[in-house]
Amino acid sequence: MSTRDLVLTALFTAIIVALGLVPPVSVSLVPVPIHAQSLGVMLAGLILGAKRGTAAVLLFLLLAAIGLPVLAGGRGGLGVFVAPPAGYLVGFAFAAFVAGFLSERFVNARQSGFAQISGFFLAAVVGGILVDHLMGVLWLAYGPTGLGLTKATIGTLAFVPGDILKAGIAALAARAVLAGYPLLPHRA
Repeated sequence: MSTRDLVLTALFTAIIVALGLVPPVSVSLVPVPIHAQSLGVMLAGLILGAKRGTAAVLLFLLLAAIGLPVLAGGRGGLGVFVAPPAGYLVGFAFAAFVAGFLSERFVNARQSGFAQISGFFLAAVVGGILVDHLMGVLWLAYGPTGLGLTKATIGTLAFVPGDILKAGIAALAARAVLAGYPLLPHRA
């Protein structure tokens, strides 16, 4: 990685951490809070691409693992990786990779603005929502909580409207960065 890649990776890690300062909202159906950090994960994948976006999320997860209070609600430590939201946390890395991979394939500077926003939105929905929710649901269903697949799937539906809104925000922001910062290194 070049120095520029390291700086961008650290910057997006900081963005994900900063989005954790927004207080989480508890949902009664599942023991997982609604928070803004998944928006940062989508942004990292869409803007930085698969490799650097995943690196930013992995750095964020490393900071959480060593005990820094970087997660929503000021949580951190190894215990969060066995708690009910652990599947969603681990899913962040896969979500950033898939969103970045798809955005690299679907979006380029020669497309119209609408096509770019649509491509970014599709990448954010598939990576940032479908992949992350799949990991979270599987952990809730078969992990220590043992909710079962049906309850875990129904419980995660409460997150979908907010996540679609986050995907739209991420798509608009990624389009603005693509249009406004042509010197930003190619997403890779």
